[in-house]
Amino acid sequence: MQIERIESNRELKRFVSFQYSLYEGNKYWVPPLRGDEMKSLRKDKNPAFDFCDAAYWLAHDNGKIVGRIAGIINRKCNERWNTKSARFGWFDFIDDSEVSEQLLRQVEEWAVQNGMGSVHGPLGFTDMDGEGALVEGFEEVSTLGALYNYPYYPVHIERAGYVKDADWVEYEVTAPKEINEEVQRVAEIAMRRYNLSLLKARKAKEMLPYAKEIFYVLNEAYKDLYGFVALSDRQIDMYVKQYFGFIKPEYVPVVLDSNGRVAAFGITMPSLSEALQKNRGRLFPFGFIPLLKAMKNNKKADLYLTAVRPDMQSKGVNAILIHEVNRVFVENKIEKVETNRELQDNVRVQAQWKFFDRRQHKRRRCYKKVLTA
Repeated sequence: MQIERIESNRELKRFVSFQYSLYEGNKYWVPPLRGDEMKSLRKDKNPAFDFCDAAYWLAHDNGKIVGRIAGIINRKCNERWNTKSARFGWFDFIDDSEVSEQLLRQVEEWAVQNGMGSVHGPLGFTDMDGEGALVEGFEEVSTLGALYNYPYYPVHIERAGYVKDADWVEYEVTAPKEINEEVQRVAEIAMRRYNLSLLKARKAKEMLPYAKEIFYVLNEAYKDLYGFVALSDRQIDMYVKQYFGFIKPEYVPVVLDSNGRVAAFGITMPSLSEALQKNRGRLFPFGFIPLLKAMKNNKKADLYLTAVRPDMQSKGVNAILIHEVNRVFVENKIEKVETNRELQDNVRVQAQWKFFDRRQHKRRRCYKKVLTA
């Protein structure tokens, strides 16, 4: 077996392509868009490289690719949390301990060479990337932006000396067929008491003037969450350009305060899981068609990001978001909703599901290993 360090964009295409062959025929894996994967990993495309270093490796066995891994050092994160830690991500491999151990060893040696004292992951460059190895829910369909892995992954990671550092849980929520009156009452009280209003946008472009401020609220609300690092203006510009062109405004409630500033928001979407499985991560020549159909006719939805400005928290503002999302789901006859990942110890977020029928069906884990020079 040989380990190859990736140095060119041409080699990077092979790095990205490996997962599509590894998960060929798996009915639970949702392929990421290949173009987005390349943009994330290219130094000339991803603004995270303003404060990150990265290295990529492929494992070969008799000329066949059998694994891959990325090593990342987020300098801003290390400064924010006063640590010296590297990350591993984009970690995929066949069920062979020699492959997984050698790939992890590459990252560990690279980390030590760069003065790091530990490695944790799976993590990406920022919280906007996929995080955590799946440890529960292997027979549940994944979602856009979430990592999926075979059951043998956590076994290999733990065998290599990694231990739990943090867990995220995910829920499947049964969408109610009618408005929850209790949530509506709390939402209406909060709207009147704090003189709040909802952004009325019928087209995605009408939300663009608020796009940056939405991410600023995200930065404020998430600043104390595990491993979070505030997004820079260059990153925000990239995400606005990448995602705000095809969001459905009715699925994205934005609460404004009395001064017209963003107080809270929730980003939800009709589920794109089935559409991405059909197009195998390619938009062209015809891969965009399943996506367009999924946006118009769907019984499932995904929750992606929700944030309430710190000064507006614990004032019932979250109930406004829940009520608005609930209303849209009722109108569009949504039946099932994926919450996506939320930290296990984030009880405030999980408390909002008490109003709905739900099941905790997935769990993912970030592992950590302390290194010795």
